[in-house]
Amino acid sequence: MKKTFILAAALLFSVSAQAQILDIIKSTVKNQTGVDLDNPKTVPSTTTTKPQTGTASSQTPTKSTSSVNLGSLTSTQISSGLKEALNLGVTEGVKKLAVQDGFLKNEAVKILMPEKLRVIDTKLRAFGLGSLADQGVKLLNRAAEDAVTESAPIFTKAITSMTITDAKNILLGGDNSATNYLQSKTQAQLFTAFQPKVKASLGKVGADKVWNNLISKYNTLTGQAVSTDLNEYVTNETINGVFKMVAEKESGIRNNSVMRTTSILQKVFGAQDGR
Repeated sequence: MKKTFILAAALLFSVSAQAQILDIIKSTVKNQTGVDLDNPKTVPSTTTTKPQTGTASSQTPTKSTSSVNLGSLTSTQISSGLKEALNLGVTEGVKKLAVQDGFLKNEAVKILMPEKLRVIDTKLRAFGLGSLADQGVKLLNRAAEDAVTESAPIFTKAITSMTITDAKNILLGGDNSATNYLQSKTQAQLFTAFQPKVKASLGKVGADKVWNNLISKYNTLTGQAVSTDLNEYVTNETINGVFKMVAEKESGIRNNSVMRTTSILQKVFGAQDGR
């Protein structure tokens, strides 16, 4: 009988201890997480429902809107919108570059000493002829500023005649997709058409004479014989400068609705906002 009493007392103590431990666990969970284990029905409203709802609402409309907008556009509309953006980029880019210091004071497009001839710059400055080197660089940029005024019709023709078979891919591509596409398709023909204009500008601003003098002095001072095709170099740099300005405009139109100044730009580039 005594053993039975002791066993019953131990069991009662064990149950009581377990109840106390359970109460401590419940209290700790409620303090740390706000979850009441005695009323578990309240758990879902604060732990899972909100994030799931938020995620769905932020994803679904974007996909739906993008699909609907693109579906409402024809390939002709997309092509027209891209060409208009490129034309705006060329027109505004040429306008900014075709003024005094348009190239020289714009670090994004400034034409530097040809890499092959940069040793000349260093050597001339060492001999106190830095002003001659500066004049040479200045006139390269002056030639570009003069020649670029003739480039607009060349770029416009290239844009008008280009065929965009992958218009949607370009529209939904990166910030400069249309510009990069245009450059890859037209660089060679632009160079051929533009080179004579650059050559004329080099002579017009006197860059050819200054550079002949500059290279001659370097060869005399060092006993070396260096030369470079300035016409080819300036032609490439001028064309690349215009493309940089076009890319800047394209990126602006893609990312800033305020820059979409016509209905076709608004319609076409509005469709890619959800990409």
